[in-house]
Amino acid sequence: MSYSPLLVRLIDGLRCMPGIGQKSAQRIAFHLLERDRDGAGNLSSALADAVTGIGHCSRCRMFTEQELCSICSASGRDATLLCVVESPADVMAIEDATGFRGMYFVLMGHLSPLDGIGPEELGLAGLEVWLNGGEVVELIIATNPTVEGDATAHYLADMARRLKVKASRIAHGVPLGGELEFVDGGTLAHAFFGRRPVD
Repeated sequence: MSYSPLLVRLIDGLRCMPGIGQKSAQRIAFHLLERDRDGAGNLSSALADAVTGIGHCSRCRMFTEQELCSICSASGRDATLLCVVESPADVMAIEDATGFRGMYFVLMGHLSPLDGIGPEELGLAGLEVWLNGGEVVELIIATNPTVEGDATAHYLADMARRLKVKASRIAHGVPLGGELEFVDGGTLAHAFFGRRPVD
């Protein structure tokens, strides 16, 4: 069946989102047009405003509408602790789940030479300047436990070592409530070899 050109454009536009395939895009498009045109208008307006009004923090690269994001401009944050993450979603996850009161640097990805993503694309020159400033005492590396995330972590640790900044990596291991027999081998190995003393 052939749809109208505007409907096809809407469905194709929705498919740009992660996890949204053809069928999901159709369902969303039909829902918005059949049952929630006001919601569709609000979504369209909010998306247009966000695309034109949101940029990157000049210091940490987090999404913001200002020169500095709310974290970089906040007083009372611990400037001696700098946590490096892959995405703005990681900042929100750490903020929501922990009491971390340090600063962040958002890579907007991870090293991936096959995809053409190197140190320049991740803004690592800016990170090096920040670390070289003498204020940061510890670089907390919170990249994802993937091959690319591990390679990025090693690169960051080498940079920190060269600049005489302590580097640490967030722990990876068995999830809370998990049972060992159901944990994959890689995760179990990380947990086993990354064990620490019991207090």
